[in-house]
Amino acid sequence: MCGRFVVSDTTPDLIGMFDVEVVGDNLPGQSWNVAPTDPVIVIIDSLPKNQPEHPEPVRRAEAARWGLVPSWAKDPSVGSRMFNARIEEAAEKSSFRNSVAKRRAAIPATGYYEWRRGPDGVKYPQFIHAADGRPLLLAGLYEWWRNPAAAEDAADKWLLSATILTTDSAGELASIHDRMPVVLDHGFLDEWLDPYLIGDGDLLAAIAESAKTGVDELAHYEVGRAVGSVKNNGPQLIDPVAEDEAGPEA
Repeated sequence: MCGRFVVSDTTPDLIGMFDVEVVGDNLPGQSWNVAPTDPVIVIIDSLPKNQPEHPEPVRRAEAARWGLVPSWAKDPSVGSRMFNARIEEAAEKSSFRNSVAKRRAAIPATGYYEWRRGPDGVKYPQFIHAADGRPLLLAGLYEWWRNPAAAEDAADKWLLSATILTTDSAGELASIHDRMPVVLDHGFLDEWLDPYLIGDGDLLAAIAESAKTGVDELAHYEVGRAVGSVKNNGPQLIDPVAEDEAGPEA
């Protein structure tokens, strides 16, 4: 699973890195402890309305609630349990299959946290990131939920939410946890976001395999346990623990 991550790049930097053309309102800023239900930046390609046939997609950055709320949900609380989606099942699950087909996103992150269980049974947090320092692009899905209780012109009439896809861990990461987020190869971004491409199980299988192939480009180290509380934030959370304070190896 992926339940906490870091965005240390500024929003303007991320906008520039990924050729965003339209910037949405209220994009979240830096955070070293993003947790489910927090707002996250999603990068999506959408088709402009009222344009000639086959218009060029527009790349957007929008703020979304982390935890996908299906369009058929009675209320948004269900999203608190849907911050991850298993990539092996997403194309078939009623909660995610429409998003797989038409609403795919990339979620930028400096890295993410996972907890390794030591031989003493204690869980030790690890910070996992790109070895070259580039931002990761986590493969995600998004959905719009219409609030039936809100007035037609109300600001909260529509809720944008998102989930992060996960797959079986590979390489050294398998010693930390049996699941990992699907990290998109930057060269795969245009295809993944392409609104003309109807997503299916084959597309998901391809990006899952690509993520496992690229796992050697990730690095990790142990961090302090302060990250375990959502009340804590700041760059100190990704400081490595001192060697004499690190947990025992498996």
